[in-house]
Amino acid sequence: MRHKKILATLAVLGALLSACGGGGSSSASPTPTPTPTPQAETLVWEAPQYFADNTPLNPTRDLQRIEIYVKEEASFGPGDIVIATAMPVDNAFNFVTLDPPLSKGVTYYVSVRAITTEGAKSDFSDVFSFSFQ
Repeated sequence: MRHKKILATLAVLGALLSACGGGGSSSASPTPTPTPTPQAETLVWEAPQYFADNTPLNPTRDLQRIEIYVKEEASFGPGDIVIATAMPVDNAFNFVTLDPPLSKGVTYYVSVRAITTEGAKSDFSDVFSFSFQ
């Protein structure tokens, strides 16, 4: 398969963290409202369905992984460190599994990127903020 650039961003459905005191914020398009859940420390996303040239993308076949970035600043760039990865079809990540764990009372920002089987990276998703109380 020829090398294709993936869709500009992943559609992050929301950091489902408001029950932990988190809230959503976005630097681009309107932000989906985070929803309280029994697992409020879970990030949920929707994998891209198209490459940048509008060719259909099959997440199971075309994506290798989702990279998850978390830090205490709201901007993300190429030099940031991946704190976790997930399979594209998982569509969710539980922050409780991080080692070392995230601190309570600290505001964190999260963004994700899709990585194709050929190694191409999407842009960073919208940024969401959250904190554990």
